[in-house]
Amino acid sequence: MGIDLGIASAHTVRVLDEAGRQVCRRRCEPSVQSLTVIEQAALAGAAVGTRLEVVIEPTGPAWLPVAVFFTARGHTVFRVSSAKAADLRRFLSRHAKSNGIDADTLARLPLVDPDGVRPLRLPTTQQAALDRRVRACDRLTQAASEHKVRIKDLVRQLMPLTPLTGDLGKADLAVLARWADPRALLKAGTARLSAVIIKASNNHQGTARAQQWISAARAAVDLYGEHPAVAFADLAAEVATEVRLLTAINAELAAHAAIREDAYRWADPGQLARSLPGLATVGGPVLATVIGDPDRFPSGAHFKSYLGLAPRASETGNTDRKGQPMSKAGSRLARAALIRAADHARKQDPQLAKIYYTQMVERGAEHLKALCVVAGRLAERAWTVMRRGMPYVICDNNGTPVTPDEAKTIIAEQWTVPTDVRARRRSTKTTSTKAGKAPQRVPTGHVRSDARSADKRGDLPHQRSSNQPTHKVKPPRTLTADPR
Repeated sequence: MGIDLGIASAHTVRVLDEAGRQVCRRRCEPSVQSLTVIEQAALAGAAVGTRLEVVIEPTGPAWLPVAVFFTARGHTVFRVSSAKAADLRRFLSRHAKSNGIDADTLARLPLVDPDGVRPLRLPTTQQAALDRRVRACDRLTQAASEHKVRIKDLVRQLMPLTPLTGDLGKADLAVLARWADPRALLKAGTARLSAVIIKASNNHQGTARAQQWISAARAAVDLYGEHPAVAFADLAAEVATEVRLLTAINAELAAHAAIREDAYRWADPGQLARSLPGLATVGGPVLATVIGDPDRFPSGAHFKSYLGLAPRASETGNTDRKGQPMSKAGSRLARAALIRAADHARKQDPQLAKIYYTQMVERGAEHLKALCVVAGRLAERAWTVMRRGMPYVICDNNGTPVTPDEAKTIIAEQWTVPTDVRARRRSTKTTSTKAGKAPQRVPTGHVRSDARSADKRGDLPHQRSSNQPTHKVKPPRTLTADPR
């Protein structure tokens, strides 16, 4: 049974038998009565005990009611990727697309690629609660980041010499909530401003920070004056709005994070995910909710591929291209968490540090590419830890357990990337570029051969030698009067 899910419309259903012949076609809604009719129509004339294979796509929230209904009835549900379904649909029907074609394509997926689909396992109560809290925290974190960026942009308009050059702290928010207008900031004075900063930062900041705000406000007033294009009051009001929104988001984020911590302890009582290096308060719950039941993955390599951390394959004839980009086919949240964790894990685990060292020194990879390789290995080890139910143990390169201090000593002595190698792997400065065109790198000791560097070489058109090619320049277009 292939079901093309609709968000604002009814679902389209196609049922095929094991030979690919159509049994029936229907439309249904996400209700018990409608789905029961579909089930009865699909099993009409079948032997007692026949089970359906239901294939759906992860279309927004529409897949969950269908999956819950059919799994509760003992049927097998496959939730396939939209990319795989689209590729098969394009092969079966290149010049047409409809809801019926999509449903028929989904129904044929288990027949065409039986090894490429895996049964959907719905989470338990604890896993579902953890999943929702992890997603909520991630969404709120992104929203808070957007508001922080907006606040910094607005303050940069108000005060071009803005003191907000680093993280946006509580003291900065307290100042902007009261005196985002530089004129009001000057009227408040250093003493009053210092008192607010000291209280908001718990004595971590004081008069020095207040002087930075005063200097930025005075420079802005001197620069703008009373120019009508600069609406101090309106910009300050927008900054105050962004500060209130950010404060509310941070409060909600703290509440969800507390519940996420409780849900994580129920879903992973031994806190095995957090035993891995680099995975702590945030990364541990993310890994636990993504991996769910580790038995659904045959091996750690399958889990790495599921997360999209495995490189793409490109082999033809006697050619096997290595170093291909990773597929990025899985959970964005889990992939980002593991890549961030890899940067910390390489500084704590000698075996992962060796992988990073090999990528940087011997294979010419840059920092991010090396981290992706380490993240892939970390994903395989995470699956092993969750599968065995045993905490992660840091070992040296011979497999002998070591203490954290011994591990750092081994990394410092054997697997630290030299400074000159790291400098060569960094991106170098490039010449000016045009919009939409990649920059051209100019090797040391070479000069450009185009007109953009002709002035610097003293190689203007009238200075070229006779054996150098010349370029025809079109005369400027002139406008003439219309004879009519």
